[in-house]
Amino acid sequence: MSAPGKVYLVGAGPGDPELITARGLRRLREADVVLYDALVHPDQLTAAKPDAELIFVGKRAGRVSERQTQINAHLVEAARSGKTVVRLKGGDPYLFGRGSEEAAFLANEGIPFEVVPGVPSPLAATEYAGLSLTHRELASSVGYVTATESVEKDRTGHDWSKLATATHTLVIFMGMRKLESLMKLLVEHGRPADTPVAVVQWASLPKQRTVVGTVANIHERASKAGLGMPAITIVGDVVRLRESLRWFDTKALFGKRVLVTRAVEQSGSVAQLLRDEGAQPVLAPTIRLAPPLDPGPLHDAATHLDCYDWILFTSSNTVDAIFTEMNRAGLDARALANAKVCAIGAKTRDALTRYGVHADLVSEDARAEGIVDALRSELTERTRILLPRAEVAREVLPDSLRAAGAEVDVVPAYRTLPPEPRDAERIRSLVETEEIDAVLFTSSSTVQNLVDVLGDEARKRLGALDLFSIGPITTRTAESLGLAVRATSPDQTIESLVATLRSYYANGDADA
Repeated sequence: MSAPGKVYLVGAGPGDPELITARGLRRLREADVVLYDALVHPDQLTAAKPDAELIFVGKRAGRVSERQTQINAHLVEAARSGKTVVRLKGGDPYLFGRGSEEAAFLANEGIPFEVVPGVPSPLAATEYAGLSLTHRELASSVGYVTATESVEKDRTGHDWSKLATATHTLVIFMGMRKLESLMKLLVEHGRPADTPVAVVQWASLPKQRTVVGTVANIHERASKAGLGMPAITIVGDVVRLRESLRWFDTKALFGKRVLVTRAVEQSGSVAQLLRDEGAQPVLAPTIRLAPPLDPGPLHDAATHLDCYDWILFTSSNTVDAIFTEMNRAGLDARALANAKVCAIGAKTRDALTRYGVHADLVSEDARAEGIVDALRSELTERTRILLPRAEVAREVLPDSLRAAGAEVDVVPAYRTLPPEPRDAERIRSLVETEEIDAVLFTSSSTVQNLVDVLGDEARKRLGALDLFSIGPITTRTAESLGLAVRATSPDQTIESLVATLRSYYANGDADA
C-alpha cells in the first residue's frame, strides 16, 4: 500500500487574487487535487498544474452546495491515493471557515495535513473600505461574531447582553439576512443607536460596495442600496475614519468593467494592470494563437540562427515561438552566439531575458520607421536579418529594412485566429448581458474579430461603450468598421493603453 499523500488547508484570502500568501501559492502550484470554495477568485486556479484536478465544493447560503461530509470524503480519498491535496478556502481556513473541523477529521483518519493561514476577510473589508479595526483613540478591542450558527448549536448561543458592548469594534459575519434584527439586539443590550456602522460587500474586489450608517438606520440604507451577500458588518467608532482613509474606491477606474480582447496568453498582464487601477477586467479574447500552417520555415530558421547578423523580435510571441522550436531541436541560447538581437519594446526584451538572452538593441518605437532608425547604423548591403512574426502581417517593416540595404528573411512564427465557436458564444453573452463600461482593443485583429463575433448588433452595442485603442493602426481599423474610439494610446504598450483609460475617466471625459 502506497504512503498517503498530504492535505494542505490553504487560505485563499478575501477576494483579490493577489492576497493569497506566497506559501499558499506554492502549495497550490504543487497540488494534484484542488477543492475550492465559491469565494475563491478564479484567477488563483490558473496557478494550479495543467493536470491538476479542480473540484468545486462551494457553499452559498440558500443554494445547493456540497455537503461537508462529501468534502471530507473527497479529502481523505485523494490523500489515501497518494496525492497532494489543497483545500482552498476563502479568507482564512479557521476563521468561520470550518477548516478546523476538516483538520480534526483528517487527524482522526490519520491523514497528514498542514494549515496555511490566509488574509481574513474582516481585514480586507475594513482596509479596502477605508476603515481600521483598531485605532489608538477610537478602539482598542475587536470582537468577531457570526450571525449563522451551526444547526446543532443552541440558537441562543450568543449572549448579546455581553457581546453588544464587550468590544469597541464588533465585526459580524454573514449577517445580511438578519441585519435589522441584529441591530435591534445591539440597541436592546446597550449599544447606542447612533453608533457608526459600515456594511462592505465583495471586499477587496473592484465590485466592492460600502454603505455607511448607524445602528439605527444601516438596515434601511443597505437595503436601499441593494447590498447582498457576501458582506461583513462593522460596528464601532472606527467607521468614522472612512472618509480620511479611503484609497481603493477612490481610484479613477474603481468599479469599471473593462472588456479585454487580447489573446488569453497575454491577457493576464492586462488584467493585473486594470486591477491595480481598481477596475474589473472581463476577459473575452477575440483572438487565439496557433502554430503556423507550415512549421518548416520556422524550424529551418531556429536551427540555422548562425546564418544571421541580426534577429529582430517584434513581440514576446515571436520569442516564445523561436525558443520553443529551438528546444525541440535540442538547442539553447548558445545558438544565438553569432547573431545580435533586437527587441521591440520592453515586454519583448523581458521575454528574451527569461530565456537568458540580453537584447543588443531595444527599440521603444514599434513603428517601422522607428525600428529602421534604431538599426540604421548597423545595416549594410550584406546585413542578414531574421524577422519572425505573425503569419499575416503588414509588409511595411520588412520592406523598410530592405530599402535600407538589408537582406530580410520573414518567417511565420504563429497565426492569429478568431475564437472557437463556444468562446465566441461566451463573448456575445458577455457583451449582451454584462454591464461592460469599456473595451480595450490591442490590435486590428481584436477589433475585426469582435465585430464578427457580435454580428449585426456589433456597432449598436459597441457604440454605447467606451472604446480604447492601443495605437493609430488599430484605431483606423475600428473607424473603418464604424466604431468611435474614445482615446488612442500614445505608445503601443499595454501600460500606455491602461494609462490612457485611467486618464480618460480621471479627467471626466466620460461625462463630457
